[in-house]
Amino acid sequence: MPFEREQASNFGAGPAAIPTPVLEQAQAELLNFRGTGMSIMEISHRNQAYAKVQEEAEASLRDLLSIPTNYRVLFLQGGASLQFSMIPMNWLSAGQTAGYVLTGSWSEKAQKEAALFGTVRVAASTKEEGYKRIPNVQEIALDANDRYLHITSNNTIFGSQWAEYPDTGHVPLIADMSSDILSRPIPVEKFGLIYAGAQKNLGPSGLTVVIVRDDLVEAANKELPTMLRYDIHAKNDSRYNTPPTFGIYMLSLVLQWAKERGGVSAIARENEAKAGLIYDAIDNSQGFYNGYVAPDSRSKMNVTFRLATEELEKVFLDEAKASGLIGLNGHRSVGGCRASLYNAVSIKDCERLAAFMLDFQKRNG
Repeated sequence: MPFEREQASNFGAGPAAIPTPVLEQAQAELLNFRGTGMSIMEISHRNQAYAKVQEEAEASLRDLLSIPTNYRVLFLQGGASLQFSMIPMNWLSAGQTAGYVLTGSWSEKAQKEAALFGTVRVAASTKEEGYKRIPNVQEIALDANDRYLHITSNNTIFGSQWAEYPDTGHVPLIADMSSDILSRPIPVEKFGLIYAGAQKNLGPSGLTVVIVRDDLVEAANKELPTMLRYDIHAKNDSRYNTPPTFGIYMLSLVLQWAKERGGVSAIARENEAKAGLIYDAIDNSQGFYNGYVAPDSRSKMNVTFRLATEELEKVFLDEAKASGLIGLNGHRSVGGCRASLYNAVSIKDCERLAAFMLDFQKRNG
């Protein structure tokens, strides 16, 4: 059955919901961007009209995340998956080591790519426990000789999230924040590099945001193909080649929307309330719904849960979809159910889902 936009609640894991006001503004400007007589998609990345968009996007991101002045903001392509390779290519060589904390499938993929370039050390892992929790910071085996320590801040597949980041001393801390960037305040100064695919909280797919400290840019490998060098992208203001201009434009609109909502702290409070609605529906169900992740590791972005049988889960998912609750299927590798509560998902959406869960339990419990 077809839905109007206001009838559908999008809980998809990504590409994910984009705020309706952002889409409306993009629609209004699509044919004539700021009086240029052209679409933003038709304007050269060397044009001053586009340059201002990119400047606005960077300024807004710096403001929202309180990014220190000794960090560069890069707008790249290739998704987080390309960063899995670019990071070790730039800072890890044969005979050197890097630490990886394994908390799910994406951290495993990052580790696998890094192992092509140097020695990868598993600093901590909860794989044997089915990735049902995030390691305590005390469990992480730090090594002062590591080139960096890599973590994945939020795990979309299993539904876990770091509540506290490790202190790594002089070893740079690197984080894949694709699925929770802009959802809560970040102590950027604790990290050497943060990277994020845009398609969860920042905009459409095709754009990758990288926040990297100046000293790491300077220390990056200079003997790589040009497009894989962070220093080249930094030197050329992310415009060595044509950047994803439409994605950066959409990012600038999303960031402005976030500022109008009160900034990251206000968004974090709303995300806490949204997640609370769904976790309460799970915890108060007397076992009808079972959360996958340990309570102290639960993600505010991706709520994962199971029902008693796969057959019952299929009925739940089919009825939810018919009711306009879209994208609740768990990842294909693990099954079950997953509600992704990214920033553009509203309190009203979560109230709808919580009410549906209660009703479904009454009818099937």
